[in-house]
Amino acid sequence: MPTSARRPLLASTRRPLALALLPLLAVACGDSGEGSATESASTSETTGATEATGTTGTGGDTDTDTTGVGGNASFDVRESVEQLHVTHATPGATLVLSDQSGSEIASGVADALGSLIFRELAPGEGYVVSSGEEWRGPLTVMSVQGSQPPPTFYEEQVLEPGFGYIRTRDGTMLSVYITLPGPIEDGPYPTIVNYSGYEPSKPGAPLDAGMIPDPFTLESLCEELPILCDMPNHPSGVIGGMMGFATVGVNMRGTGCSGGAYDFFETLQTLDGYDLIETVAAQPWVLDNQVGMAGLSYPGLSQLWVAQTQPPSLAAITPLSVFSDTVTSTLAPGGMFNDGFALAWAENVLDGAAPFGQGWEQGQIDGGDATCAENQLLHGQKVDTIQKALMYPFYDATIGDPLSPQRFVNKIEVPVFTAGAWQDEQTGGQFTGLWEGAFESAPITRYTGYNGVHADGYTPDILIEWHNFLSFYVRGEIPEIPPLVRTLAPLLFESYFGAALEIPPDRFLMSGSFDQALASYEAEEDVRILFEAGAHPDEDPGLPRSSWEIHLPSWPAPGLTPRRWYFSPKGLLVDTPPDPDGGSADYVFNPALAKTTSLPSGDVNKSLPPYQWAHDAPGEAAVFISDPLAEDTVMVGPGSVDLWIRSTATEADLEVNLSEVRPDGKEIYVQSGWLRASHRGLAPESTELRPIHTHLEKDAAPLVPGEWIQVRVELFPFAHAFRAGSSIRLAIDTPGGSRPSWTFIVADVPDGTIHTVGHDEAHPSSVVLPVLPGSEIKTPLPPCPSLRGQPCRDYVEYTNTISP
Repeated sequence: MPTSARRPLLASTRRPLALALLPLLAVACGDSGEGSATESASTSETTGATEATGTTGTGGDTDTDTTGVGGNASFDVRESVEQLHVTHATPGATLVLSDQSGSEIASGVADALGSLIFRELAPGEGYVVSSGEEWRGPLTVMSVQGSQPPPTFYEEQVLEPGFGYIRTRDGTMLSVYITLPGPIEDGPYPTIVNYSGYEPSKPGAPLDAGMIPDPFTLESLCEELPILCDMPNHPSGVIGGMMGFATVGVNMRGTGCSGGAYDFFETLQTLDGYDLIETVAAQPWVLDNQVGMAGLSYPGLSQLWVAQTQPPSLAAITPLSVFSDTVTSTLAPGGMFNDGFALAWAENVLDGAAPFGQGWEQGQIDGGDATCAENQLLHGQKVDTIQKALMYPFYDATIGDPLSPQRFVNKIEVPVFTAGAWQDEQTGGQFTGLWEGAFESAPITRYTGYNGVHADGYTPDILIEWHNFLSFYVRGEIPEIPPLVRTLAPLLFESYFGAALEIPPDRFLMSGSFDQALASYEAEEDVRILFEAGAHPDEDPGLPRSSWEIHLPSWPAPGLTPRRWYFSPKGLLVDTPPDPDGGSADYVFNPALAKTTSLPSGDVNKSLPPYQWAHDAPGEAAVFISDPLAEDTVMVGPGSVDLWIRSTATEADLEVNLSEVRPDGKEIYVQSGWLRASHRGLAPESTELRPIHTHLEKDAAPLVPGEWIQVRVELFPFAHAFRAGSSIRLAIDTPGGSRPSWTFIVADVPDGTIHTVGHDEAHPSSVVLPVLPGSEIKTPLPPCPSLRGQPCRDYVEYTNTISP
């Protein structure tokens, strides 16, 4: 490529292949551990990081370093940030932590591997850990600010292709797996990092020869695409490797062969991210000593936490399929715990964070990896994040705010590319809180929203723009998909979807120079909305290719018009408020529905999953439908279902489901929303289209049986084209049955509890939806089924139960 096609990046710019890797994508993005001890204390500051040297390979340095610590104990203690880590104690021994004055401040029992972590400690010097007559000290607990290592800490670590370790500021060793797109001497290479608690550092393996399409052989392909003979265990690494990037997969502390103990995005995990970015970027094989981050779901979310620490050598991030807020987006939407995905995912990750929990660690140890063996010792000190979550039925800012990306991504100062599916069956569709000015310090933002499922971030319509972004901000070249990748991609997509999907064309090859291409790219609007993925006129139904798209300068869309429909008798949605004698509709709360899904079996990633989107049973919903629309209507954004309700119980767990009833007699799912009625208190930043609930205990208000209250239920964001002749349908029912993976822990209310929805003058329930005027629908009515993430069924008329 001519030199004019590439510009050096400045620090200030902040197993199975392709579709054979999609089974990996289907894996869920799948108090303290035994003997742990925590104690809060008053704040005092100390400075200075633990001195340590990096390492690679499968032996050598281990996870515990007591250099400079005195005492006569047989156990070891690692000094860390707001923590102390004890290993090699006698299992079952009582360990006591004392401060500089000799006062006991915490104690605990060593677990079965002889380990214990003291957490939530005040930074300072003079700590001592003792057990009987044995002791270690004086010990220093580092502060976040005082833990920052000097640049030489990163520069002196040596990383090479293959499996190895990165040393973090407290001496913990993180396992890492590195691939290069060519010989190390032909570098430097543009580099991307994947960081998660899955298996990104598990050693790679060659592509199964049976996956190679004719007329290729594995040997011939590996000459041009070395990644195929050394495939990492994370999809972004496989795809990035095929696109010519060096890839680095790093296991979070407490997982795989990494040292330490697991906790969901604790401070140490975030600081580790800073350290690994700076260590990787310091390697001579890294282009411009700047790296990007890549990954979907868990390794997508980790990018947000790491980037907020502002590593100087981070060039850009590309988080896919993420959420705005851990609690309200996914863990407890509307205030109800999501045990179908969120808690089940947490359990899976915790199981994998146990000693030898991921399964591949033993093979490393059997091969002589003493570091991996030593690193297992602290894994039993993982934090039980499920128990921790269930302890907080209301939002607690001290716990929730550090886990809410929308509250901290304003600190990110590098270019950001993110994409998500409105019907995401895992993390959910509430990610646009990140789009509403949250990335205020990022120099460039690119947002993409689409109908679909969790793993669709790795389908052609998204991958082409992902590659464009990384080419501009990490590679520093005009984007161009390698010709061999273009040749292979349709064959590989066909092996999974049954159709030879092509990657869309490169858009910038006619640019005269890199600067011209970059200027053209940066002049484009920030928001890209794809419509009707699965219904492209040239493809079979359900294939992941969108039918058309629009571009917006910002989110919410400028010119968006909130349109309100009121509930009325006979189950109608109308333009005018109801009459005084409009009445109300009753439905019976059915807690069994909370444990049902719309996909009891089958693969949600396939082109036409076997959805079982059940109709509401008689008497178990309140349903309202509009007259057929007079004209095509495009909706883009969130919605608000503003209900007047009363109940025979003191709680009402609510779900609202929006769908389109089409002229052909079919009904297609659009979006849902949820709310526990006692959590109805609103935050001041709420808008007509988006009710934002505080979920604070001080704002909670139980229902008084028989008394009317007003609640606003947030309908998660969506983008959908309603054709002329279609009707809008809204159902209010028991949470559950609307999503492939989400189920709920609902309130314990008396059997036969009845919720009532008002639709008279005094109780004018309504729904307000985000209409985007002037948007042209460019394709015919899609087949049913076809739209990704949107089940379709025969429409069945529903009759509400009118209140006595």
